[in-house]
Amino acid sequence: MKKPNHIKSALRTLDIESRALTKLAANLDNNFSKLCDAILSTKGKIITMGVGKSGHIAQKISATLSSTGSPSYFIHATEALHGDIGVISKNDCVLIFSHSGESKEIIDLIKPLKNIGCKIFSFTGPTESTIAKSTDINISTEVDKEACPLDLAPTSSTTAALALGDALAIALLESRDFSPDDFAKSHPGGKLGKKLTLKVMDIMSKGKEFPVVSPNTPLSEALVEISNKGLGIVAVVEKKKLKGVFTDGDLRRTIESKKDIHKTKISLVM
Repeated sequence: MKKPNHIKSALRTLDIESRALTKLAANLDNNFSKLCDAILSTKGKIITMGVGKSGHIAQKISATLSSTGSPSYFIHATEALHGDIGVISKNDCVLIFSHSGESKEIIDLIKPLKNIGCKIFSFTGPTESTIAKSTDINISTEVDKEACPLDLAPTSSTTAALALGDALAIALLESRDFSPDDFAKSHPGGKLGKKLTLKVMDIMSKGKEFPVVSPNTPLSEALVEISNKGLGIVAVVEKKKLKGVFTDGDLRRTIESKKDIHKTKISLVM
């Protein structure tokens, strides 16, 4: 059996998927703007739906929408048919992901969704599919072929749907003037959120936590204060005014100068 060329396979996949995105961009028209305007005018939330791989894409896009200023949640189409559709109101809009445009679970939901009165949008491959023709606005994510050599496993098609969903989220973000502060509010526990919101006052030592001595304190006693508080620095304060600081670096220089730490006042080496 011939040894497979993994790099060649990867490059082929990336080439096919990049071509799919190029085609998607070339075909983008005013329908996308209409979709953005329709969503921006929606008073409720954006509900994304899908089944199979399209369901995974819908779930990811819902998360991206929510974290970029467009409140959203994902509902699996099968679960929607068994009660979860009850959380949808006429003020919401539904964004359906279906590569074939013929997913039975989704088709079975169209009439109940229309009975609710919410707007229904879709990303499908064929624009003449049942789902595409049943929704208020449809955008095609059709690709020439999947990256899978069998042309079966959803690859190029899911990449196209994911990219278009991201494009939608960012277009909405820009329309809402979503700021870094807004982003931080939706990411309070993550590294990005902390980077944007964490202030010095949130992590600084204060009050009795911070080592403080007077200018006349012997260096040896100041070192005990530093050690007890474990900060590597001590503030030299007189009459509630900061006169200076003494750090680990100052200690090394003092030792090198061979000063007597028991007789030397900290004010002389701060």
